[in-house]
Amino acid sequence: MDIKCFFYRAGSLLKYFFKSGYWKGHRIHSPFVFFVVSELLFEKTPFYAFKKTDAALEMLLKSKEQVGGKTMGASSVDSSPRKKVCKIVRQGSIPTFYGQFIFRLINHFEARNILELGTGTGYGTLFLALPDSRSRVTTIEGNPLLCRVAQNLFETVEVKNVNVVNGAFEKALPAELAKTDKLDFVFFDGDHRYKPTLSYFKMCLSKVHNDSVFVFDDIHWSEAMEEAWDVIAAHPKVTVSLDLYRIGVVFFRKECTKQHYVIRH
Repeated sequence: MDIKCFFYRAGSLLKYFFKSGYWKGHRIHSPFVFFVVSELLFEKTPFYAFKKTDAALEMLLKSKEQVGGKTMGASSVDSSPRKKVCKIVRQGSIPTFYGQFIFRLINHFEARNILELGTGTGYGTLFLALPDSRSRVTTIEGNPLLCRVAQNLFETVEVKNVNVVNGAFEKALPAELAKTDKLDFVFFDGDHRYKPTLSYFKMCLSKVHNDSVFVFDDIHWSEAMEEAWDVIAAHPKVTVSLDLYRIGVVFFRKECTKQHYVIRH
């Protein structure tokens, strides 16, 4: 991370703390948002599946395998030509706290048609696939070597409901969207640029329904990502948006009054 990037993110973190007005659900008047924050975000009860995710993380952090090749779009990790898998995990994978929150969201809303943009090593994908083995998880990754790493991980931990698609998002996403009638859950984590992020968001909007949930990773990673997040949260179809600093979550529930929440945790 260069010095300019470091100071920008430090500044964005300070702004987040000053803006955040809700702590563990306090002062949230919406029953729906209060439930999501107090019962899903801060839930401490472990799921049996978390033993698999913990084991997978430990395995990846011990891996000395190196992965080369181009990353599609702007990655959240460094741009070195070759990187060890353990370094990719440390720098770019979803932290366990957020991964478990995503798991609980999918479990509660019974999401079955799930899409991920940016497979990476596959660690984050496990939180999408493990809530229900009957769900269908499609994950798109531009780097074929990372696809192999992820596929090996899924085979090792015996996760069989994930379809890994290797290809550029702008081509693979429309093809995958054509195969489904609806999207229950989408995790955007593969391109940290303004225009592509908004483009993929708008593509996926054609498949949303009242209970759909979209999660965006690294919303404060750069000025461009913050601008994209602001546009997404303000979109007319979005009724509730949650800024959790690392991730942003949007809901499309028509029964909810439109409001944006910056949640401190």
